[in-house]
Amino acid sequence: MSVILAVDPGDVRIGLAVSDPTGLIARPLQVFGHTARAEDAAHIVQVAEEHQAVAIVIGLALDAEGNVGYQARKGLRLAAAIEAVTTITVLTYDESGTTLAALKGRKKDSALDARAAAHLLQEYLNARET
Repeated sequence: MSVILAVDPGDVRIGLAVSDPTGLIARPLQVFGHTARAEDAAHIVQVAEEHQAVAIVIGLALDAEGNVGYQARKGLRLAAAIEAVTTITVLTYDESGTTLAALKGRKKDSALDARAAAHLLQEYLNARET
């Protein structure tokens, strides 16, 4: 296994999380402000390279029926922008409920988006195990 970076894309902030080298445990990494898709993609790739990630998992906010809606299309466009500037594998994964899970028992704070990315990544890692 190797390190995987997860991205919780948002209109204002983008959360990042990273796995341990065994690919079993996710941890929040950072939150940065959304600027423009190309700049966001470049920053994500830079962080992925710094952590020697072998994959980048982009969260897609699917609708209640599991379909791609407006927010998910934005995630797909970010994934395409990242793929255009790196050879690192880019994957997408349903992020539904990750922000609520990150809020559980906590107040909204500046690390919320990174915790949401960690929940997304942990769900992805767990799904790979089964």
